[in-house]
Amino acid sequence: MTGELERGRAHYKRQKWAGAFRVLSVADRTAPLGGGDLELLAMSAYLIGRDDDYLAILERAHHAHLDSHERRQAVRCAFWLGFRVLLRGEVGRATGWFARAQRILEDEDRECAEQGYLLTPVVEQQIAAGELEAAYACAARAADIGVRCDDADLVACARHQQGRVRVAQGRVEEGLALLDEVMVAVTAGELSLLVTGLMYCSVIETCQAVYALGRAREWTVALTRWCEPDMVAFTGICRVHRAEILQLHGDWQGAIEEAQRAGALRFEGIAKKTAAAASYQQAEVHRLRGEFAAAERAYRSASAGGFDPQPGLALLRLAEGRIDSAAAAISRALGGSTDRLGRARLLPARVEIMLAAGDPQGAEGPCAELEATAQSFNTDALRAMAAHTRGAVHLGRGAIEAALCSLRLASDFWQLAEAPYHTARARELTGQACRSLGDEEGAALELAAAAAVYRELGATPDLARLESIQGAAPDLRHGLTKRELQVLRLVAAGDTNRAIAAELFLSERTIERHLSNIFTKLDLSTRAAATAWAYEHGLI
Repeated sequence: MTGELERGRAHYKRQKWAGAFRVLSVADRTAPLGGGDLELLAMSAYLIGRDDDYLAILERAHHAHLDSHERRQAVRCAFWLGFRVLLRGEVGRATGWFARAQRILEDEDRECAEQGYLLTPVVEQQIAAGELEAAYACAARAADIGVRCDDADLVACARHQQGRVRVAQGRVEEGLALLDEVMVAVTAGELSLLVTGLMYCSVIETCQAVYALGRAREWTVALTRWCEPDMVAFTGICRVHRAEILQLHGDWQGAIEEAQRAGALRFEGIAKKTAAAASYQQAEVHRLRGEFAAAERAYRSASAGGFDPQPGLALLRLAEGRIDSAAAAISRALGGSTDRLGRARLLPARVEIMLAAGDPQGAEGPCAELEATAQSFNTDALRAMAAHTRGAVHLGRGAIEAALCSLRLASDFWQLAEAPYHTARARELTGQACRSLGDEEGAALELAAAAAVYRELGATPDLARLESIQGAAPDLRHGLTKRELQVLRLVAAGDTNRAIAAELFLSERTIERHLSNIFTKLDLSTRAAATAWAYEHGLI
């Protein structure tokens, strides 16, 4: 047994997690391991994605420490057990482990780091309840305990919670500075393996949530360097983050491949959500390429794994021409979301769908909400998203010069961020605005630049839409949207509202709204007058 145990410890020290798990398991079957070696075995299981084994072995380690009167080590095991099952959504079981750990510490007459660790779930409860100042103060107490007890892991965990609280409060610069402080300890190798991985993932997630894209990219690159090939627990989510970054920068094939690698890893427990997130990233690229059947399958796979398929699924319905279905899907998603940053992911899609439905007034509310969120959290990417949606709404309402100002702000940022698809979308709208002002040369330049990017990326639906715009080149000074022009042509052809709805796969109510917009923009009041206008302007 001694030989196998030493070999297992050596594998662990060399960060050969699969080998450590295999050899330590053999040693454990020969003679039960002690608490410390069981912790090594449990961590090896965790790092290679065997979540259920991790929990079972860590529970054995907890009892082994208790049997050996190693109370603080037993408390640590109980804490990490509670933490892990809490992430799995098993609140009752987590509460039980935290309560057990607290009870074991009752007779502790001196301050210890374990007391600080047990404050961190309290912080999470306070964050979830919206008690942000109380959460910040509680995390500060935990950090102070960590400093006094010289426990770098505890200090990092607590400081990171303080950073997340400040970000949630809209004090983004202060929050990101706290997270940067944590990442200094992470990248310097000052923390344990488990806490290192957790901090990487949580900090990257927070940066992405607030659209601090530069930091998210920087820490994802660092996480990629840190992950070992068989470190499934963190390699999977690292690949998902890499897929997101590759997609943003226009390497769509690379994004697909990274997401596929993430999905191919062996997952258990909470880590299954990583596979679901990978499916969502694949779905996004399939949708943008016009591979709608593949996108549908991938979105459904993401949903089955517990990952919200919105806003991508609603945008897929929009691309399929099912505008009412798209509107219903994005409305349901927004109705179930109260987190401001979470809603910010959905609001641009809501605006795009409302504009496609010919309802610029309906797009005004979500656009204004996104602008307010961007002002509160004040990151460049959020401001660019808000400027883009505001430009699109201005264009839909015929406020062309205002649209140009907003769209150029968005385009400038996306170019600096090296995000070609977003840049092309902004330039496409800019081209439409130029054409509305009669600047055909400017429109041609903007639309040609957008088309070149769509062609290079393989954005087939966007390219088809844009080429249609370039080929038709209608006079848009009347302010009608593309959908309104379609409705007007069908009205002029003598179709009823029911027939138009069937032709365009819309509801009759939506067609009525389009007609109301057309009459308002053209200062007309009857279908006959609209038909005459269409003939006069060469639309028929």
